[in-house]
Amino acid sequence: MSDERDERPEGEGGIETPEDAVVSHVLDAIRGGDTPDVVPAQSSTLGFAEFLAVEQELNRRWPETVMEPSLERISTLVDVLGEPHRGYPVVHLTGTNGKTSTARMVDAILSEVGLRTGRYTSPHLQRATERINIDNRPVTPERYVQIYRDVEPFLELVDVKEGVPLSKFEVLTAMAFSAFADAPVEAAIVEVGLGGRWDATNVADGSVAVITPIGLDHAEYLGTDILGIAREKAGIIKPGAVAVLAAQDKAVADVLLERCVEVDAQVAREGVEFGVREREIAVGGQRLELQGLGGTYDDIFLPLHGEHQANNAALALAAAEALVGAGPQQPLDADVVRAAFAGVLSPGRLERLAAGQGVPTVLADAAHNPHGARALAAALTTEFRFTRSSGCSG
Repeated sequence: MSDERDERPEGEGGIETPEDAVVSHVLDAIRGGDTPDVVPAQSSTLGFAEFLAVEQELNRRWPETVMEPSLERISTLVDVLGEPHRGYPVVHLTGTNGKTSTARMVDAILSEVGLRTGRYTSPHLQRATERINIDNRPVTPERYVQIYRDVEPFLELVDVKEGVPLSKFEVLTAMAFSAFADAPVEAAIVEVGLGGRWDATNVADGSVAVITPIGLDHAEYLGTDILGIAREKAGIIKPGAVAVLAAQDKAVADVLLERCVEVDAQVAREGVEFGVREREIAVGGQRLELQGLGGTYDDIFLPLHGEHQANNAALALAAAEALVGAGPQQPLDADVVRAAFAGVLSPGRLERLAAGQGVPTVLADAAHNPHGARALAAALTTEFRFTRSSGCSG
């Protein structure tokens, strides 16, 4: 008589507990498919359970909403890890809105150019594995666990030495840097968690610093002084870097430019050195002509909605060009740029969840501040023709 347990995948034998059954059910519902943001089909119930256990361990640390103006703990941690953040050039992004979408676009372009990339963004929509990407795809739950186990022996050492335990975000940031060094990647795209100057990601010195539009957000942490917020975010612009700046209010732009002068950073400004030349709404997205640092790139299809995403595309193009040194004498291949943008995904950004004959269109968007809400409203009123609509927020 055959033993049913012997027919299970290796590592999944034994008597299944109620907890195992729940994990197995959840895993079956979310793994597989062609979308890169899902859990891979080969992920096991045991591997996913270990991933959930690691998340529980991380959640016992300071939450990501706790801020302290210090880079001492993360600096100590990356030092004992062998400075994994210094093994590759970094595109560092901050701003109020558009960071993750822009990061995804930069990643797409650099990957299409032929570079091996790492991408670190936050927060995640569904699973923490979305935060750490290699080759423009999230790491698997199993790899996430391994990355954590690799840094885990050093966490208590730093906790004791610094007197204040590392936060969850600091540990995740070190995990990302370590994963990128281990891959190894040829370029990293790193999104700030909150603010800029004192954010854990700022332990890295970005070769390219990208500042998306700055507005009011996280006022309980960053305050309501827009110029103070701009100065905080300008802290990611490092000596000798290229600062790629989205269009800003004049007073905000002045703060950013002052920082560039202070650290002798080169400057590329939306509306001056780069920008959107033409934009046309198309089925499933929009068709663009972009002015980059290396020239004009036309006939670009971007499968995302909203003028703000067109602006993000121009920002991402300039950032990618700056990293690889593209310019008028050596522009990026236009077909490479077109292919990169055509494959961009940005879940939770006017994402179509349902549509079809007799089915109401359901869109999901992560707008959570006044600037984001205005961009969402503009896109809904100019790119969709709904006769009746309703919305809910969470």
